[in-house]
Amino acid sequence: MEKPITITKTMKVEEEYLACSMGSGSLAVLATPAVIALMENACAALADEILNDEELTTVGTMIAVEHSSPTPYGAEISATAELIEEDGRNFKFKVTAFDKKGEIARGAHTRVSVKALKFQQKADGKFDEV
Repeated sequence: MEKPITITKTMKVEEEYLACSMGSGSLAVLATPAVIALMENACAALADEILNDEELTTVGTMIAVEHSSPTPYGAEISATAELIEEDGRNFKFKVTAFDKKGEIARGAHTRVSVKALKFQQKADGKFDEV
């Protein structure tokens, strides 16, 4: 089976995704952190399909996004992740987000594959006192 190179995720702009609700601004428009989360979700889902291994997952290591157009409450947005490079454990994506009027954000995201259980144990033990 050929590896997928794009995936799209969609969501409705609900109250909890507004800038005034998330604390990233004072207006009732889609918050930048919310659009970034949807973009990262699309990249993670695509990486999981490519890995196709229950012991592995990916973690985000870099994201750069330009959020260029506001989207109001109640609108639907979509984020598309496109795999542009796979190098060993590293995955690089181009990400774009749209509402029904056009592009609202674009950027780049990098993820790294890790052994899920080992990574979680490392994080959980990070602040254990000796």
